[in-house]
Amino acid sequence: MATWTGSMPDGPPGRGAVGEAGTEVRAERLDLQSAAQAHVDRWLPGRRSRRVPIARLGRARVRLDEEFCREVAACYDAADGSADDPVLLRRYESLKRQNLRLYQAATDAGVAVEPWRGEGQPYRDSSDLCGSVALTRRLQVYLTGAGHGPPSDTGAHPLREPSGVREGGVEFRHNDLLRAVHDLFGHVMFGHGFGPKGEFLATRCQMHLYTRDVHPVLFTEQIGQLCWFFFGPHLLTRTGRLPVRGEPGYVPPSRRPYPRQKVFTYPDHFLDAFHAMFQLEEEPG
Repeated sequence: MATWTGSMPDGPPGRGAVGEAGTEVRAERLDLQSAAQAHVDRWLPGRRSRRVPIARLGRARVRLDEEFCREVAACYDAADGSADDPVLLRRYESLKRQNLRLYQAATDAGVAVEPWRGEGQPYRDSSDLCGSVALTRRLQVYLTGAGHGPPSDTGAHPLREPSGVREGGVEFRHNDLLRAVHDLFGHVMFGHGFGPKGEFLATRCQMHLYTRDVHPVLFTEQIGQLCWFFFGPHLLTRTGRLPVRGEPGYVPPSRRPYPRQKVFTYPDHFLDAFHAMFQLEEEPG
């Protein structure tokens, strides 16, 4: 979704032409699918025979269950989110290590990164994001410190720690890198949108690139937060109904609050239900 646009690292040298609006155009084709497949083959070799090839992930479809989304949102809303469980914190450390590798994979694929310093969001919608990155091989980063979560959300969180990666004079937090990888390998790679279905598909693509031990953390960071944003209790009427555009009480996405970033994991049945929503279409014969 547009509120969670991320970043990406510097690409190799080589400047292309300049577009009509003065935007730099890269002559080389951006191939994120090959970068993702190479990452899986290198870092997840023991699972290669059981994993769907990256190219097939683009043929996935999702049957979104709104009741499930509300349950995920309610669970996120009720969670304390300040867990200090050593096992959970080790999962976050594993997530950070793996995410740095994916960040490097994107760098090696030729994507450049710049922290966004303008007003609002760097991209109007998912089409703007995908088209801009494909054209320029650059990704503007809406930084965590600029507005991810409510202003009061300043407590400790593993992903708010500095990553050691600097772009444009700014040191990215691990959360910035996670959103960057999500944008590139979740949205840009197959053109998934910023709505609930697009975000579910983007997260499934992203999960495919990590070991299973960090999937619960990714579920919280991606699905938990986006369900709260789209289906949270704060958006429902007194009768528990989610208003649609044009109805009293409807809040457009541009005016919705950001979720507070929390540290917890969902019960296993939530992840089982999430994975059961997807179906891969057969290759054309």
